[in-house]
Amino acid sequence: MGAAGVHPTARQETRGPLPEGLGQAIRETGDDIAGLLRGAPDTAIPVPRSEWTLGEAAAHLALANELMADLAAGRRRPYGDGTPQSLAAANEESLAAFAERRAEPLAAVIADQANAFLDNVASAATDQTGGTADEPPLVTPLGPMNRALLGSYLLTHMLGHGYDLARALNRPHMIDRNRVELCMPFMLSVMPRVTNTAATAGLTARYAVRLKGGTAFGVALADGAVTVTPGPLERPDCTILIDPVTFLLVALGRCNPWSAIAQGKIVTWGRKPWLAPRFPNLFTAP
Repeated sequence: MGAAGVHPTARQETRGPLPEGLGQAIRETGDDIAGLLRGAPDTAIPVPRSEWTLGEAAAHLALANELMADLAAGRRRPYGDGTPQSLAAANEESLAAFAERRAEPLAAVIADQANAFLDNVASAATDQTGGTADEPPLVTPLGPMNRALLGSYLLTHMLGHGYDLARALNRPHMIDRNRVELCMPFMLSVMPRVTNTAATAGLTARYAVRLKGGTAFGVALADGAVTVTPGPLERPDCTILIDPVTFLLVALGRCNPWSAIAQGKIVTWGRKPWLAPRFPNLFTAP
């Protein structure tokens, strides 16, 4: 297999404080999830399309938010090696060591640790000469990141599991267009890392992906190598126009792309439109 890569400008490197709107989105998403949990009558109910109960999913989210807050403070917290198998094992190990499954305490931890993340980012920016100094990379479960990218990762993770909790409780989820846009720096940076090598082996293709009213990016594949670039590629083989919320749900493995196509939420065209259905399978949900 070839090496995966990402175009330098696709990393959305940002110094100092978080990009506009990201801090507010993190805080509000934490509060939204806490509000869902506080109204849950039973945390032993199953989460759809998951092996976890509501309480286990909420406990994982509480632990993950605490992990992210620690990373934002510059603390080293080893957590798997970035592969899906190691992350799943780390998740199960952390859940086994953390017995809390009650709704109210977990709701409090999720919201409090989202706020702790923001406090730690602010403190780090103050320590780094007002945020103007070069920021050393943080070691995260999905590779080195600065705090802005880590914030995008945190928001993406909360939205994915927040969606699961909302489905389990038959309540509206908290994903919207603006929050998806704030997830895109993380999504673009992580795509080469979560490439499904079995699906990309021997494939040469050029994709242009456009979120309706938002981000556009390109994905080029050649001999197993994956390169992600900001903005659409010239002369793509296949162009995919997709609703932003649908994009995130498909990317996180929460939505069947065929169902989204049938509902008109995904439209494709180009010289090789048959490549479109292959796109979601090129990556493993982070």
